[in-house]
Amino acid sequence: MSAKSGERLKDEGTQLQVTAAGATAGVISRFVIAPLDVVKIRLQLQTHSLSDPLSVRPLPPNSPIYKGTFPTLLSIFRSEGLTGLWKGNLPAELLYLCYFAIQFTTYRQTTLLLHSTLGESTLPPSLESFISGAVAGATGTTATYPLDLLRTRFAAQGNDRVYSGFLPAIRQIYHQESYKGFFRGLAPALGQIIPFMGTFFTVYETLRPNLSKLELPYSSGGALAGTIASVTAKTGTFPLDLVRKRIQVQGPTRKRYVHKNIPEYTHGTFGTMKEIVKREGVRGLYRGLTVSLVKAAPASAVTIWTYERTLKFYAGLGDRGVKGI
Repeated sequence: MSAKSGERLKDEGTQLQVTAAGATAGVISRFVIAPLDVVKIRLQLQTHSLSDPLSVRPLPPNSPIYKGTFPTLLSIFRSEGLTGLWKGNLPAELLYLCYFAIQFTTYRQTTLLLHSTLGESTLPPSLESFISGAVAGATGTTATYPLDLLRTRFAAQGNDRVYSGFLPAIRQIYHQESYKGFFRGLAPALGQIIPFMGTFFTVYETLRPNLSKLELPYSSGGALAGTIASVTAKTGTFPLDLVRKRIQVQGPTRKRYVHKNIPEYTHGTFGTMKEIVKREGVRGLYRGLTVSLVKAAPASAVTIWTYERTLKFYAGLGDRGVKGI
């Protein structure tokens, strides 16, 4: 693949258009996959399972046992109503709005910086995409991490409401845990997002030129490339995502979430991974992987599909605006 063939995502449109298109894609994608995201978080935080002998032990009262994606969806709906499937949607929408805008903008700017400092054809396209994707993912994750933590905590609470609302949650976390409470789990988040985004954009930019030529009935080639890229990257980095979720719900409210027996983890990212393996076996690091992969397909497809068309729309508005002057 030539350097020119991989530049459309990064260089098409102005910076404002790229930012607006990325933000729009993030918001729409988040709303569509919100119920699956809640299911994933509930499964990731579950340390017990009827099918796992290591986890069979007396459970605290009212601790649910989730088994599978659709049974978990049904269980949440029955016990918490339809709104239970969209718990944490406000911080999540803000997260996706800000994250995708920052991600796409940083990806574009990092690539342009590489071109200006090293030259357009100096780096192999796959390496260029990996570097730009990793920088974009790390920047977006760090800037929006408090929203990610809030999303997880809201999704983790059952009928016993730990936080009464978005702003009260911010005040309560700051009062009880100081500003550091908003960044619990940032280390595994960065450890996951750098290889995830690097792999995602590398696979995406590699597949997109050929897949874009395909005429698909319900999807674009770009959306298909995005789906394959997301599934590939997510599978490889999933244990770090699970560790991040477990650390995010640490603190004074740890025993008040829907799972009452979340262990206390005090030994950092790798210490937490070791403890999970010791308590739950290796399979404990992959709780929620199935729904995560199920979620990855529509999320990536909607994100890339919306991004490409929104960017064209904004670019069209800009062209008409220029012509009208």
